[in-house]
Amino acid sequence: MDRISKTERSAIMSRIRSRGNKRTEISFVSLLRREKITGWRRHLTIKLKQTKKSASDGTKFKSQVRPDFVFQKKKLAVFIDGCFWHGCPKCYRNPKSRKKFWSAKILRNKDRDSFQTRALRCVGWKVIRIWECALKPKAVHRLMRRLQLFFYAAS
Repeated sequence: MDRISKTERSAIMSRIRSRGNKRTEISFVSLLRREKITGWRRHLTIKLKQTKKSASDGTKFKSQVRPDFVFQKKKLAVFIDGCFWHGCPKCYRNPKSRKKFWSAKILRNKDRDSFQTRALRCVGWKVIRIWECALKPKAVHRLMRRLQLFFYAAS
């Protein structure tokens, strides 16, 4: 039982800011360094054309995108998507409680992901989305082949 009212709890929780998916990003950074891939920056903001698009629940999308990794010279944006938060088709399992809330949340995230991918491609960027499960040691070789294809195509 919570000693704080629902509105107070909401106000407290709203002040907590995300710090990103550090574990997955750090493992991707170590992979890039191991393969001697350079020219990337983390969390660089890319401005888009003004948009009036919104998610399935009416949430408005921002007119800027902040990919996890950006290769500016190659115009390549890399997103590392968490399997739970972005609904990985292979790994995602529906939570047992608050099913309606979580399905709406995951759907909103997927809508935003597809909007950002399309918007970046419309302004000439190449986009690669990497699932968290692709960073596991058994899957890294497949991921590296995929990345190399993107780098050669972006050259």
